[in-house]
Amino acid sequence: MKNPHSSASASRREFLKDAALGAAALSVAGPALAGTGGRGAGESGGQAPRAPVERASAAFKLKYGPPLGMFEASAGKAVIDQLKFMADQGFRAWFDNGLGGRPVAEQEALAKESARLGLSIGPFVAYADFPAKTFVTRDKAVRELMAGKLKAALETARRTGCKWTLIVPGHYDESLDWDYQTANVVENLKWCAGVVEPAGLVIVLEPLNPKDHPGLFLTKMAQADQICRAVGSPCVKINDDIYHQQITEGNIIPNIDACWDEIGSFHLGDTPGRKEPGTGELNYRNIFAHIHAKGYQGVLCMEHGKSKPGKDGEKAVIDAYRAADAF
Repeated sequence: MKNPHSSASASRREFLKDAALGAAALSVAGPALAGTGGRGAGESGGQAPRAPVERASAAFKLKYGPPLGMFEASAGKAVIDQLKFMADQGFRAWFDNGLGGRPVAEQEALAKESARLGLSIGPFVAYADFPAKTFVTRDKAVRELMAGKLKAALETARRTGCKWTLIVPGHYDESLDWDYQTANVVENLKWCAGVVEPAGLVIVLEPLNPKDHPGLFLTKMAQADQICRAVGSPCVKINDDIYHQQITEGNIIPNIDACWDEIGSFHLGDTPGRKEPGTGELNYRNIFAHIHAKGYQGVLCMEHGKSKPGKDGEKAVIDAYRAADAF
């Protein structure tokens, strides 16, 4: 992707033009997502409740969401069959970072089956260009870029009923004072919030660790909390990736508490290794018990690999979540 960084600042006239682009993005979004909100809003599709689907295994206490493809060895390559397998194992959610890139017919089929099975859909990625200096700038091109990205995200949300979309604000700018960059990120996110709020789509910002992803602007929970409070929108929240945050700063449970009002979703993964719970140093049973006690109703995306290949690895993942969910 071309770097949109520029030293030119947007004039009032340019800002109004940018806002018009945002309004144009909204024109394709259709009606607001039914029942949309922050934490606690999580059922797929905004459709009328359906009769419960009988499951082979008891439902998990929390909405752990496997990614499409995680259980391919057991369920086959067909994504609808994978959803059925997830539900049968007791999972109540799923996610796909690349959901917006799937064919429209497939998105609609996934939404229909999710509604039938009572599965929530976790955040999909709207924008995550790690090397680009985007949100940290006052470049008009950034809002033009985001108008297109958010238009696509709103269309995906309308088709699937997914209520969250993920954004990584990009690289920091070594030539610009950090406080100016923070102010620019806040102003750009306020503009984005104005685009998504009428449809009720929630942007979740993901801090990533600087070891795996050096040079990114957003790395810590306190930093993300500061930005979300400054934006002041119910549609701009934090995606707390516990794998990344354990590497960056640890202190997982106290940071969850400190940022609770601004957390919109979670990503999971043990460390070292980024595999299922129980393969690293994190006590996920305690973490899950704490999140559950706080009344969290959203999705916890299982954004990690498997410690073993094939069906044995898939069973190990399911067993690991059964053990961590036993609180």
